Amino acid sequence: MGEYVNDDDLSRILKAVGDTTRRHILTLLVQEGAMRVTALAAHFDMSLNAVSKHIKVLEEAGLVARKTLGREHFIAAELGRLSLTESWFGKLKSIWELRLAALDNLLVSKDEQNAE
Repeated sequence: MGEYVNDDDLSRILKAVGDTTRRHILTLLVQEGAMRVTALAAHFDMSLNAVSKHIKVLEEAGLVARKTLGREHFIAAELGRLSLTESWFGKLKSIWELRLAALDNLLVSKDEQNAE
């Protein structure tokens, strides 16, 4: 959790995974490995152009990588950057755990005062 989280990077990642189609693309790539763009697009009820736009958002977030072999474009999952979201969510979790512990202590203190 020591990694610095750049707000722009975090926003791009959250935007990318905030869309159902893009999450499905990532899931497919994790399950199947690198895929041709055309093969990937065949899994969705939308145009190749629409799938390509989703892939571009994932690329901009650094969640997929493109490799070109001749005229074929292959897309592979690159999920290492998801650790940025883990770090950010971890920090939020820590803050809320501290707040809840403080609230719990306050309630216990109030209960003890009422019992006296």
